[in-house]
Amino acid sequence: MTENVSAASTAAEPKHETWGGKGLNAAIIVAAVLTVAGIACWAMQLSGGMVQTGMRNLDSWGLYITNFMFFVGLSAGGLIISSVPNAFGMKGFGGISKVAIWTSVCCTCAAIGFVVVDLGGPARLWELFVYSNFSSPLMWDILVLGTYLVLSVIYLWAYLRAEAGRMSHTAIRAISVVALIVAILVHNVTAWIFSLAPAHEFWHTALMGPWFVASALDCGTALVLIVCLALRRAGYLALDQRHVANLAKMLAVFVLVDLYFYACDLLTSGYFGGEGTEVVAMLTSGALSPVFWTQVALMAVSVAILVVPKLRTTPGVVVASVLAILGVFCKRLQILVGGFQIPNLDMPGVTTQYAITNWQAGFTGAYQGMVYAPQPIEFGVTLGVLAMCILFLLLGLKYLPLKPAENVD
Repeated sequence: MTENVSAASTAAEPKHETWGGKGLNAAIIVAAVLTVAGIACWAMQLSGGMVQTGMRNLDSWGLYITNFMFFVGLSAGGLIISSVPNAFGMKGFGGISKVAIWTSVCCTCAAIGFVVVDLGGPARLWELFVYSNFSSPLMWDILVLGTYLVLSVIYLWAYLRAEAGRMSHTAIRAISVVALIVAILVHNVTAWIFSLAPAHEFWHTALMGPWFVASALDCGTALVLIVCLALRRAGYLALDQRHVANLAKMLAVFVLVDLYFYACDLLTSGYFGGEGTEVVAMLTSGALSPVFWTQVALMAVSVAILVVPKLRTTPGVVVASVLAILGVFCKRLQILVGGFQIPNLDMPGVTTQYAITNWQAGFTGAYQGMVYAPQPIEFGVTLGVLAMCILFLLLGLKYLPLKPAENVD
C-alpha cells in the first residue's frame, strides 16, 4: 500500500522540462555542424597562412575585423537596453532583460572569436598578453572586452538572484550602472583604435566614438527586438505589444541620431576641402558609393516603417530591425575598407606583389577602387563564428532560466 501511494505521488509531481522541442534541437545541431565546419576552415587558414585571405599590407584588416566591430556593437547595444531601466529606476520592456543580457554575452563571444581568427594563430593570442604594450589602444580593447564579457556573465547571474529575491534592488541597480558604463566604454575604446590612427584620413576623427555608440544602439536594439519577437512567436515570451512599440520608437530615434552624426562629419569634411573631400567623394560617388547609398536607403526605410503607426506591426518591426542591422553593417564596412583607400603617408613600406593587391599598376592602381575583397576561406571562417554565436544563444534559451518572472513590468 505504501509503495502504491509513493508511486502515485511521484507520478503526480510535475516534471521539469526544458524549453524547446525537435525544432530547437535541430537548430542546435545545424549550428554545431556549421561551427565545426568553420573550425575546419580556420584550420586550413592556419596551415596555409593568412596569405589565403584577401588581406595584404595596405589593407591589413578585412571581413574579420569588420565583423568584430559589428558584433561588439550588437553586444554593447543589447546590454545598454537591458541595463538602462534598472540603472535609472525605470520600467523595463516586458521582462526582456535576461534575454538581452544573454544575447549580449553570445555576441561578445563572437566578437572575441573574430579577433582570434584575425590574429593568424593561437600563439599570437598568448604573445599578445606576454608581450603586452599597454600604450596601444589595441591592448586597451582586449582588456576592456574581456572585462566586459566577465561583467555580462556576472550581471546575468546577479539578475537571476535578484529575481529569486536573493539580492537587493540596490545591489542590482549598482551592477546595472557599472554594466552600462562598461558597455559604453568598450565601444568607445574600439572606436579609439581607429580614431587614434592619424595615418588613415577616414578614421582620424573625434566623432568615431559617437558613431560607434550610436550604431551600437541601432543594431543592439534591433537584434533584441528580433530575438524577443521570435521568442514570443515561439511561446517563450509573453511580450506585450506596447513594449514592442516603445522599443520600435527608440530604435527609430537611434537610427536618426546615427545618420545625423554621420552627416555632420561628412558635411564638415566636404565643406573645408582637402583630403576630407576625397573621403566624401569616395563614399558618395566613388568605389564605396554603392555601400554608402545602400546604408542610407536601408536606414531611411527602417525609420519610415518605425514612425508610421500603420506600418509598425509585428512583421513591420522585424523588417525594420533587419534593415537597421544591415545598414549598420554597411557602415562598418565603409569605415574599415574606406580607411585604407586614401593614404596619408607616401611609400609606407616595401612594395612587392605579396604586399599589396593589384600591385601591377603601382600605388595608383593599388589604391584605386575597392582594394580588398574577402576570399572564400574568410566567408567559411566567418560563417563558423556566426554559427558559434547562434549555438550559444540557442543553448542558453534551452537550458538557462531566461524566461521573465510574472511580476516583471
